[in-house]
Amino acid sequence: MKLKLDLHDIFNKGTEIDRALRGIIDEAIEKKATLVEIIPGKGSGALKKKVLRFLDQREIKQLYHRVEKDGDNWGRLFIHFRHNVSTGRRGRGR
Repeated sequence: MKLKLDLHDIFNKGTEIDRALRGIIDEAIEKKATLVEIIPGKGSGALKKKVLRFLDQREIKQLYHRVEKDGDNWGRLFIHFRHNVSTGRRGRGR
């Protein structure tokens, strides 16, 4: 399952961006999605940097497996998840 978050509508609302990012991560965990596509857009790159800083926070980073920057479209990021069903653990599968 793949989820998608387009940040174009809230690009200048910092707290809403954080809330939307946390919401899509929580939804991915709840629904056991393996991929989340985040579209910060191309623009100046400031929003993409904000998204990457958010994802790099220790408590957030432990929830997902890895982040991939789209080589064909630099206005898009992919967050990959691993869900370890047998132990009930999520995130990096430690």
